[in-house]
Amino acid sequence: MKTIKGPAIFLAQFADDKPPFNNLKEISTWAAGLGYKGVQIPTWDTRLFDLKRAAENRKYCDEVLSTLRTSGVELTELSTHLQGQLVAVHPAYDAAFDGFAPQSVRKNPAARQAWAVEQLLFAAKASANLGVKEHATFSGALAWPYIYPWPQRPPGLIETAFEELAKRWRPILDAFDAAGVDLCFELHPGEDLHDGVTFDMFLDRVGGHQRCNILFDPSHFVLQQLDYLAFLDVYRSRIKMFHVKDAEFRPTGRQGVYGGYQPWVERAGRFRSLGDGQVDFRAIFSKLAQYDFDGWAVLEWECCLKSSEQGAQEGAPFIKRHIIETAERAFDDFAKSGADEEANRRMLGLAARKEGKHAG
Repeated sequence: MKTIKGPAIFLAQFADDKPPFNNLKEISTWAAGLGYKGVQIPTWDTRLFDLKRAAENRKYCDEVLSTLRTSGVELTELSTHLQGQLVAVHPAYDAAFDGFAPQSVRKNPAARQAWAVEQLLFAAKASANLGVKEHATFSGALAWPYIYPWPQRPPGLIETAFEELAKRWRPILDAFDAAGVDLCFELHPGEDLHDGVTFDMFLDRVGGHQRCNILFDPSHFVLQQLDYLAFLDVYRSRIKMFHVKDAEFRPTGRQGVYGGYQPWVERAGRFRSLGDGQVDFRAIFSKLAQYDFDGWAVLEWECCLKSSEQGAQEGAPFIKRHIIETAERAFDDFAKSGADEEANRRMLGLAARKEGKHAG
């Protein structure tokens, strides 16, 4: 068994125009000061990282790694969550998601999609140049407006959406394969890949691609009321990344999973700071240790109540406390019997017996 690496922190929710959050050197030094050993970098935030340059310039990548080492942290992975979202956008969401793209491709869905695909191709090369083996992203969504089967969906609608989604992602998966990097989809409401069933539908259409993998985030499963521990049992071979994020689901007589269009603080299901929600992290870390997960435990902080500063301060010791240093020997080794194969056969009554003479 392997010991999970960590604690680490996803920088996306902390980047800001004010120091120490406006450049990679200072924000990574800040993270190290809180006890984090690794950082996950959002590639859309040019205050911290230049994705195109990292894809094309190994010297720049060496500088990034040197900056992180000097600050006292490692690079865990890169993220293209926002760019991945734009690989597939239903027209109903064009205006909402245009803000994720540069001004030059807004109000032009075809150009926006081409830009997003180029970003993912850059991410494959940049990850390889930086020596990281996993990458985080979203799948985007074509079928999400039809998540609830009313009005009745016409036959083939969802199948057509997933076939198109697979068509768009297959060349990207091939590029990550060429780079030797696993592409890990965060299964997330708002994405066509949001649970095990939808991941399977997609995986089947990309031919079981070896680079099609999962970023496990239990908080999204709490909000969907999916058994996240059983999910680990089913998908352990495909889980290559781990976001440590908490959530709670407290239904009332007036509201359930769908949330009634309420803001986060008023929803029955909402994200919480680590330890303030309902996720059973002891069981999760135990299962990940059991299944030899050797990636990073990365804090993704989101909470509608607690400040990001307090969430970050509490996150590192919380994760450290849950990481299991896996055993190098069995707990009952003290009682070894020292038996060998011959002794094993004797214990089973299988040892060779001498033929005796029988009375006539």
